Amino acid sequence: MPRRERGIWESRRMAMSDTAIIPRRSLHDELAAQLRDMLMRGDLKAGDKISEQALCQRFGVSRTPLREALKVLANEGLLILSPNRGASVARVSPEEVDELFPIMGALEAVAGEAACARASDADVASVQAMHDEMLAYYRAGDPAAYLRLNRAIHEKFFELAGNHALSQLYQTLMVRIHAVRFIAQKSSERWREAVQDHEEMMAALKARDGVRLGTILKEHLRHKAAMVHESLDQLDSHAAE
Repeated sequence: MPRRERGIWESRRMAMSDTAIIPRRSLHDELAAQLRDMLMRGDLKAGDKISEQALCQRFGVSRTPLREALKVLANEGLLILSPNRGASVARVSPEEVDELFPIMGALEAVAGEAACARASDADVASVQAMHDEMLAYYRAGDPAAYLRLNRAIHEKFFELAGNHALSQLYQTLMVRIHAVRFIAQKSSERWREAVQDHEEMMAALKARDGVRLGTILKEHLRHKAAMVHESLDQLDSHAAE
């Protein structure tokens, strides 16, 4: 195995616990995970053509495992594979937004209720620390760092819920939801609205009011869906000009 291919395995192994027993995944599974991360960070955006050569150079791999990884993401609906044209990042339709966000809202509501029932004082303090850091990035006008903490907070609710099946469903939708979110351009008003939602989430978590937190999370996802619809409308308008 070339040195740079080994680098992917080494970086993944270093992130694992010394005592955790995790099945060894194939190289194309590792590459698929790396590509999902790129989608979630916004390195690859809707409509972008995938350069196999650039990715092979980036990861230090041959085309065979990369193409297998691209097939995995295509089966997940994240990429489009076209004969003689290669792969591109899937575009999102308004109908898909209407399907995905209510499902995620329902999952987050269940996680929020369970988190309130199970969270210790230390757990709440941990979420509060992430929330405070996220607000600092909001005030600094740093959307990339803000989104990183935002995502961490939502993932923490699922961790605190302690429901493996729920977490698996969440992870299945997570990549697609976050890939969609990266096309959305937050207006200052929408950003303030999102921050206010998170302030209310923290209040509900501290009060251990699971029903209230679940309701807020559903509404929060509704706000996100509206934001994505606005961005899709803007993209359509620009394309028509």
